[in-house]
Amino acid sequence: MSVLASATRAASSAGGQILRAATAIIAARPAAKPLHPRGAVVEGTLHRFGDGPKTDAAWLDQAGKDHVLVRQSRAVGLPAPCPDIFGLAIRVPTEGGRHADLLFASTGLGPLTRYTLTFVRSPHRRPMTTLLPYRTPAGAVLLSAVFSSETKVDLAWAVGSGAWNPFAELVLDRGPVEEMADLLVSFDPVRNAPHGLYTYDWVRRLREPAYRTARRSRRS
Repeated sequence: MSVLASATRAASSAGGQILRAATAIIAARPAAKPLHPRGAVVEGTLHRFGDGPKTDAAWLDQAGKDHVLVRQSRAVGLPAPCPDIFGLAIRVPTEGGRHADLLFASTGLGPLTRYTLTFVRSPHRRPMTTLLPYRTPAGAVLLSAVFSSETKVDLAWAVGSGAWNPFAELVLDRGPVEEMADLLVSFDPVRNAPHGLYTYDWVRRLREPAYRTARRSRRS
């Protein structure tokens, strides 16, 4: 194993334990979910264009229409109008009755800010990204989500700090918020990635301890 690989493994493992500890502290509060405790769950339609630059990741490259479940929430759960880190979670059905989960958080879109969590007052005024990249044949791909209106979200991908390439539009239903669905649904991008998008080992080590702590909190 190279020195760089060893350093990456050690850093991601240490970071994972820090996130786990932070999640455990937040989990001590009386909420069914330690992070993003309350959310608005609606259905939506995801239109994938299939006509842009290719990544050789099937789900990004192919045209399609997906009927999805969408949750919008505040990460810390601070009351409005307090700034918070806003989250957008999208559940996409896949073959065999399974599903894939995409999680976005408020950041920027610049070469560095796309990797930086940002507190904002409204999810409609700030872009979101997946924050951590997926492994694809094209390289380390980050996804972004930008509201063009209250019910439409533009999705794009970028390799590293490169240019953003639009690949889909998400249209949210205007129907009533599903309060029971918010209590029952739980998103996990580590376990449930779209076809052709793979989780790096260092990302798994970084995220999994926190998600494991959160899952235990929901069961308690």
